[in-house]
Amino acid sequence: MVSVQFGGAMAALLLPLVGVVLSVALRLVLAALVLLATVRPRVRGRTRSDWMVVTWFALTLVGMNLAFYGSLARLPLGVAVTIEFLGPLTLAAVLSRRLSDGVAVVAALVGVVLISEVASVGWTEIDVVGVGLAATAGAGWAAYILASERTGARFTGLDGMAVAMSIGAVLMLAVSALAGRSAGLVLHWEVLGLGFTVALLSSAVPYSLELLALRRLATAVFGVLLSLEPAVAAFAGLLVLGQTLDTLQISGMALVVLASITVLGRPRPRGHTTAAAGG
Repeated sequence: MVSVQFGGAMAALLLPLVGVVLSVALRLVLAALVLLATVRPRVRGRTRSDWMVVTWFALTLVGMNLAFYGSLARLPLGVAVTIEFLGPLTLAAVLSRRLSDGVAVVAALVGVVLISEVASVGWTEIDVVGVGLAATAGAGWAAYILASERTGARFTGLDGMAVAMSIGAVLMLAVSALAGRSAGLVLHWEVLGLGFTVALLSSAVPYSLELLALRRLATAVFGVLLSLEPAVAAFAGLLVLGQTLDTLQISGMALVVLASITVLGRPRPRGHTTAAAGG
């Protein structure tokens, strides 16, 4: 979580330099190169079904990152991540079909209302597009979790992630070209340095650590720890970007964290979907 959220903070520094599309492309391309070099995924002998599943995984990865980076350009990191966290939280609640989990999601929605300041300021002062992008990233995160689970059943270790990241990188290079984003913007030491840092902190390092953690921790313990992600994001935003939240926003974040602990902290059967590293 520390790696992901400080990577998000670095991404917020990268966005003003090259924009959303090129930032996502840079992250995915550099992360794919690192993963391909270290993981060396096996691609021969894969079935058509395998490629369809891993391509779906790549599309969710691209969509989630585009929406999340778009929200980062408009919202503080802690706010964006808290809203985004509704995605995996709602998915876990739907899959559990427990009334208490449904109540927890409602509480989390109240928390999001507080942190987005909808109830305390006028609509004209709310960045509706930013909130919408963060919510879209949350939906993408939920889809990413489902795609990750199916990919993990077909590819061992980090093979599926390395292949999906590579497909996503190719897609983003194409999108960058269509959007007319100049590759010349990337050929600058500051951009490359930030891009490589974001790729490592947001992708290569956390995905590897998460895989190791899931092999060693009970899903309930993993879920409780993951529930602290909005708070870690707020801390990273404060430390790196100087972003602060008021008392009402912190209260909203606390509601989301408590709701997440309620839903994700319950022991689950082996193989049950567990939220994974997001944007």
